[in-house]
Amino acid sequence: MSDSFRLPPLEIEQYSLANGLRVVLNPDISIPVVSIAVYYNVGSRNEREDRTGFAHLFEHMMFQGSENVPKAGHFQYIMKAGGTMNGTTSSERTNYYETLPADQLPLGLWLESDRMRSLAVTQENLDNQREAVKEEKRLRYDNQPYGQIFDLINEMIYKNFANSHSTIGSMDHLDAATVEDVQEFFRIFYAPNNAVLVLSGAFETETAKELVETYFGDIASQPLPPELDVSEPTEVAANYKEWEDQLAPFPAFLIGWKIPPRRSPEFNALYLAGKILYDGDSSRLYQKLVKGDESVIQLFGFTDERRGPSSIFVGAIPKPEKDLSKIREAIMKEIHDLAAHGPTAEEMEKIENQLINDSVRMRQSSMSRAQHIAEFALYDGDPELINTELESYLSVTAEQIRHAVGVFLNTENRALLDVVPAGKG
Repeated sequence: MSDSFRLPPLEIEQYSLANGLRVVLNPDISIPVVSIAVYYNVGSRNEREDRTGFAHLFEHMMFQGSENVPKAGHFQYIMKAGGTMNGTTSSERTNYYETLPADQLPLGLWLESDRMRSLAVTQENLDNQREAVKEEKRLRYDNQPYGQIFDLINEMIYKNFANSHSTIGSMDHLDAATVEDVQEFFRIFYAPNNAVLVLSGAFETETAKELVETYFGDIASQPLPPELDVSEPTEVAANYKEWEDQLAPFPAFLIGWKIPPRRSPEFNALYLAGKILYDGDSSRLYQKLVKGDESVIQLFGFTDERRGPSSIFVGAIPKPEKDLSKIREAIMKEIHDLAAHGPTAEEMEKIENQLINDSVRMRQSSMSRAQHIAEFALYDGDPELINTELESYLSVTAEQIRHAVGVFLNTENRALLDVVPAGKG
């Protein structure tokens, strides 16, 4: 692809407070709003084998009040100020973010610093958030058709416990957790020197620096968490599993592959291969299985981007009476074809347009900018990568895509999860 297209670089300034908090500023006065993103370097990958689900439990705990903010006060302050906010957990990190009118920057910084400094980790808060997590697990995983398939495929792809277990975690582990366990988790992982704070939007740089110092400067740093080993053998952990889903109306399947870490040349090539294979209505598998054969109710594909070994999934829910094995053959045939011949010139042009379009749209949102910058700062130590990410994808050649698909996808080294409706196994 051409790498001649250039977006003007975003203005980035990074520095650290004395306590180790990394701060990145991205001033942009085009719209009078400011986004704040706080990324903590803790995800499910950091959990002990007997205490899973803690990173996600904490995402809930962080809204339970702190020294100067009452329970659920964080939501109310932000909403009343005309802002939006949320938090999420992944294998890689836990993030908290808000977008506010520009003049409300002090409010957002005060709220984020108060909970970093003095989260209310009490027995009562632990008990009620434990129940909230259980309810979420029931709603999103246990009582949803196909709700558990991504957790199951991860256990088949990854051998290393840090990579393989689910973000929602074990309810038994949460039940066994004591307040002391939770306080210790907070102390280790929710320290300023284990976090990145990004501001993106309409602010005056010197004023923002003074505010950040005022609110965050006196929070005590902590010894850094233990080093983490997320290395994996090349082979997937299991090639085949049949799983009976009590709620599934139709059979389904999911295929998973282990691929190299994010930002490696191979990952970039495979990410683009995913776009060719399953991303959008013009993708090969959509055209073949949904439009052409009309053999599937739903087709899904996803690239799970991680700092360590990552993965790609492709799956489908076939129409009743359609042959699952034929649909799987069709998927593997397209992968084989891509490995043999590579993408067409038209596909490369389409990807190029899509990448440029996505980059332009990402830059139009202060929150999207803040989150992308925070990831590069946290994962790579270099927020400036936001200015070269598009180039790194546009420089991937058709031959690199063909080769990566041949090595990592067109192989027997993959996991297949067969989902059968109850009583049909």
